[in-house]
Amino acid sequence: MPKMKTNSSAKKRFTVTGTGKVKRSKAFKRHILTKKDKSRKKELSQAAIVHPANMGHVAKMLAI
Repeated sequence: MPKMKTNSSAKKRFTVTGTGKVKRSKAFKRHILTKKDKSRKKELSQAAIVHPANMGHVAKMLAI
């Protein structure tokens, strides 16, 4: 059986940490930033961990 291929779009969006958790970037930080306040934009800039409910799908796409 051939190896599982990693989903190309997923490998650009997620990174696996040393402990095995998967980091992601938050949405809504690309455009229309004038109406969003400074604290909200600062919060959106920080990375987040993928929720356990979605971890199965992400792991399959990353072939972990």
